[in-house]
Amino acid sequence: MASAVLPSSSTQSGATETRAGRFGAYGGRYVPETLMAALEELEHAYTEAQADPVFQAELAGLLKDFAGRPTPLYFAKRLTEELGGAKIYLKREDLLHTGAHKINNALGQGLLAKRMGKRRIIAETGAGQHGVATATVCALLGLECIVYMGEEDMRRQELNVIRMRLLGSEVRGVSSGSKTLKDAVNEALRDWVTNVRDTYYILGSALGPHPYPTMVRDFNRVIGIEMREQILEKEGRLPTAIVACVGGGSNAIGAFYQFLLDREVRLIGVEAGGRGKTLGDHAARFEGGLPGVLQGTYSYVLQDEDGQVALTHSVSAGLDYASVGPEHACLHDCGRAEYVSADDKHVLEAVVKLARTEGILPALESAHAVAECLRIAPSMASHDILVVNLSGRGDKDMGILARELNIQGA
Repeated sequence: MASAVLPSSSTQSGATETRAGRFGAYGGRYVPETLMAALEELEHAYTEAQADPVFQAELAGLLKDFAGRPTPLYFAKRLTEELGGAKIYLKREDLLHTGAHKINNALGQGLLAKRMGKRRIIAETGAGQHGVATATVCALLGLECIVYMGEEDMRRQELNVIRMRLLGSEVRGVSSGSKTLKDAVNEALRDWVTNVRDTYYILGSALGPHPYPTMVRDFNRVIGIEMREQILEKEGRLPTAIVACVGGGSNAIGAFYQFLLDREVRLIGVEAGGRGKTLGDHAARFEGGLPGVLQGTYSYVLQDEDGQVALTHSVSAGLDYASVGPEHACLHDCGRAEYVSADDKHVLEAVVKLARTEGILPALESAHAVAECLRIAPSMASHDILVVNLSGRGDKDMGILARELNIQGA
């Protein structure tokens, strides 16, 4: 299995990054002047780290021995038989330490912060998985950690709040706006502006100002690198389609990137369809959004007629966000990737289906990809191969699932 390194973006000559920080029309760096020098310092440090074999070796070692890479590519035999149609494989990112793909990026950025001499770390989190991953890495590296989390998400993801605090991190609740991920990002950015000299912001998804979308993608490219080798080993050919959920888009771009030049492979991103099509009832940016600037980058944004950022809803806290990573915006516009949505009802049904056919409880975020798999697999041919990026496990969602599915405990 290939080692987990950071290949230069230039190795994908047909990829979307047309110039530094730009994916077609999208991306950029729309931040207060206070942060410009910090972002330039970060970009320089990241470029150096890409070329440093010592940094690469340390990261590869931690991904293998601490995080548990490579993750398996698992043939879902019973699910395949029940649905008929395509052969279904699951990329088991849910088996990573801390329970999701978020540890890939947190380890990379944590090592980068240490390299830059930054001892105070801040992060934002929605579902709590990035917060837990960051808290874990900070405990490992001996760094101070502050995680911003919307109060609504703290209520929905209480288990992860406890995990972060047990790991020694401070969790700061955010009471503004919808009290969810967007508001947590706002507070983290305010903190960074105030404490920019000694603070490193570990942003958790492939969004925000340059170089974050590129960095987060590259730290998650290991997903697609492994997936490609594993499917060729198991099937001797590339998959027909790859499906991944899309909030900010880190797990999806990590899975998609190695296949961008393979036009025969369909790339399908699944957004949060929520409880309806009305603005405020979902987080499907490509169905109801327009290009605009939010939190440092130009991408698709859910907004009202006056250009104000709209409220969003999803049963999954990690997809409950009004914008999407700029590389996904470019992939959408050029048609290389397809973006669909799954509503809360079908997502909950997908959790139950996967649990009762394969004994795997997916995170509610990941269940959006499973829902799309359930929808399209039966109409595909038996020789087709469908790979679902199972980005996280569902332990954190037990309270929500018990309530929504009316499952009783003791």
